[in-house]
Amino acid sequence: MKKRMLLSVTALLLCLLSLTAQNVHESVAAAFDKGDAQELAKHLAEKVGLSFDAVMTNVDKAKAAELLTEFFAENKVNGFQVNHQSRRDESGFLVGTLTTVRGKYRVNNFFKKSGNQYLIHQIRIDKVNE
Repeated sequence: MKKRMLLSVTALLLCLLSLTAQNVHESVAAAFDKGDAQELAKHLAEKVGLSFDAVMTNVDKAKAAELLTEFFAENKVNGFQVNHQSRRDESGFLVGTLTTVRGKYRVNNFFKKSGNQYLIHQIRIDKVNE
């Protein structure tokens, strides 16, 4: 009886962890869809690699949020479509297309597990040549 209870609790915890990771991807996608840098900041690691058109900078969470705010101010967002996403034990990624008034951008988000949550440690935003 105790074994069954332990297995049931373990299975429940694994399901909850899986849902948490999916919710992070959904929340990040929704933030890009709205052009909401403050919502994205909730999912950033303390240090973030941030790349705009292949120019990479490593910044802290506050500076990353500031740079994303500037990007969204200059590029009013019309929508965001998720193209690919995956999660493994300690990492994950989300790739999508961001449509703005200035054109389309390919957005790559890379996640690392920190404690019991997945945080973005790298964002790459590259203009799509149509």
